[in-house]
Amino acid sequence: MAQSTEWFDFFLYTTAAAIVFPTVFFSAAFSPLAATLSSFATVSVGFVVRPIGGALFGHFGDSRGRKPALVVALLLMAASTLLIAVLPGFATLGLAAPVLLTLLRVLQGLALGGQWGGAVLVATEYAPPGKRGAYSAWAQVGLPIGLALSSGAFLVVVGLFDPTAFLVWGWRIPFVIGGLLVLAALAMQLRLQETPAFRNLAAQATTVPRSPVIEVVRRYPGRILVTVGVFLVVGGSFYVITTGTLAYATGTLGIGRQTMLLAIIAGAALMAVVIFPAASASDRYGRRRVFAVGVLVSLASLVPFAALVGTGDPLLAGIGVAMAMGLGGIMYGPTAVMFSESFPVRLRYSGASLGYQVSNVVGGGIAPLIMTSLLAATGSLLSVVLYVAVMGVITLISLRLLGAPDAEPDPGGTLAAAT
Repeated sequence: MAQSTEWFDFFLYTTAAAIVFPTVFFSAAFSPLAATLSSFATVSVGFVVRPIGGALFGHFGDSRGRKPALVVALLLMAASTLLIAVLPGFATLGLAAPVLLTLLRVLQGLALGGQWGGAVLVATEYAPPGKRGAYSAWAQVGLPIGLALSSGAFLVVVGLFDPTAFLVWGWRIPFVIGGLLVLAALAMQLRLQETPAFRNLAAQATTVPRSPVIEVVRRYPGRILVTVGVFLVVGGSFYVITTGTLAYATGTLGIGRQTMLLAIIAGAALMAVVIFPAASASDRYGRRRVFAVGVLVSLASLVPFAALVGTGDPLLAGIGVAMAMGLGGIMYGPTAVMFSESFPVRLRYSGASLGYQVSNVVGGGIAPLIMTSLLAATGSLLSVVLYVAVMGVITLISLRLLGAPDAEPDPGGTLAAAT
């Protein structure tokens, strides 16, 4: 539940950045393109600070425990989301409105940067031998569930309120709900025990590093860099298909907000369904093999996706978005266990978090900005297809370079990765 609620809050922001924030938090003197780019820039800021959150919470997660790090991350996400819900817009605060919005997005980014690693390790470090992939799916499915719920929340409020009321206060309701949901997840998290792997590690006090982040960067710089490349197309394509396409379809093609939100909900549902067999298959066939299949399938779907969205037909565009999102689940399914197994248990929170979060900055965080800029310059979705394809090639090269973990003793169980 913790993973779903944090993603719910994070995606509320990205959805609002596409359809609400350009009007509410930026000057009416801005052109629609300038306002959209400014709004997406605040989205990118949230991604930029996620590695800092990963490093900060990774330090405490590896030195003090998975549970306390996860609890603090949840509290930070709840507070920042509730404050966004009550933040006045540009008409009231002027320039202070986008500045404060950006600061709150920074807090969201720090929280999510720290939370992902904790949620993934709670899932994988409780798993029995041979089932790490299957168990990790429960952490990974939090993303599509959170996205579906956030899109559904906006779908409801868009339908309930007229356009004026929606922009004045209707959009704030999902943020209030999101903050409260995270607080509920926090209450549940407080009842959870520390993972067996960390308890075993803590029993050997001399093996706990004083500064896990510094040690993992010093000992495994190449592995962190490679994991950044491995996840590049996963995050990049996801935010192109969701946030970038949502803004393009509603702003340029004139497709209704409700139609596109329904398409994203359908795509998130498909992605959630695909994640489970993909993650489980990695236990049997290997992490890298299943992941590579997902990359190739996703790259092959790019041209059909662009063709369907480019028609401007609401039904066909929706099918294109849902199809591409669903296929992306093949890549996303084994990501958590593949990243966690790439580092020894005493540095796992820090190493997995850094690789995942830095990649999200380079790939996902700037993807809507680059997509909007490419479309403004070329007017063609094929330029976006080429952009994602380049990320895909980098991912495949990085995947080839991702080796098995070092044969370092793992108090929480074997580190032998099925790569």
